[in-house]
Amino acid sequence: MPRMLVSGASSGFGLAIARTFLAKGWDVVATMRDPNTNQLPASDRLTVLPLDVTDAESIADAVTAAGPLDALVNNAGVGMLNVLEGADMEKVRELFETNVLGAMAMTRAVLPQMRLRETGVIVNVSSSVTLKPFPALSVYSASKAALNAFTESLALEAKLFGVRARLVLPGSAPATGFGKNAVARMGMEIPEPYTAFVHDYLATLRSGTLFTTPEDVAEAVWQAVTDDNAPMMIPAGADTRALFEGEHNATA
Repeated sequence: MPRMLVSGASSGFGLAIARTFLAKGWDVVATMRDPNTNQLPASDRLTVLPLDVTDAESIADAVTAAGPLDALVNNAGVGMLNVLEGADMEKVRELFETNVLGAMAMTRAVLPQMRLRETGVIVNVSSSVTLKPFPALSVYSASKAALNAFTESLALEAKLFGVRARLVLPGSAPATGFGKNAVARMGMEIPEPYTAFVHDYLATLRSGTLFTTPEDVAEAVWQAVTDDNAPMMIPAGADTRALFEGEHNATA
């Protein structure tokens, strides 16, 4: 059976990705900071492991325990909803440590085994904020733009050994609670000069009709892993597809 590892699998996109690959017959290594938060049903094809992508020892332990992998999905990430002036720099560093350096560290740990076997796929879950600038997301957008650039260059390196690297770009996903989690973890003390602007923007965002579901992301990841001809960037969700098509039409 093919075997994959997905980070951040306790909820949201990661949980949906793990469920999809299990349903399609893969062996799944679902990793999360606290395995006690696991919501996946027991299966002889499921392994649940603790993983903190900002901790080198945790990464080494998880990759060793996971064994040979056909696919790595770097999904673990944190958000920040704030203007730059309101962003605490320690929280900014924490965000980059997870969203960028964490994905790099996981890839670096798994890539040698794929290179030696001359097969494998690395999928990094990015964001639609890299397609269009949004206010109050400058730090988060910068981290995902860095992830995109890393993945595109990595793809050229990995291709030498039969390994693929791809990006999946989800849009806004209210059902996952990602925004609330971002505020709870990173804080959202909007500086007074920006308060009205940010609140008005968020109200406009919530009134939208196009969103991304966890299942959208899972299907996009499935395409990235199983389709040898999948494009470098795969939009996930109706809102991202609208942005993606608009950008490509504008540059055609």
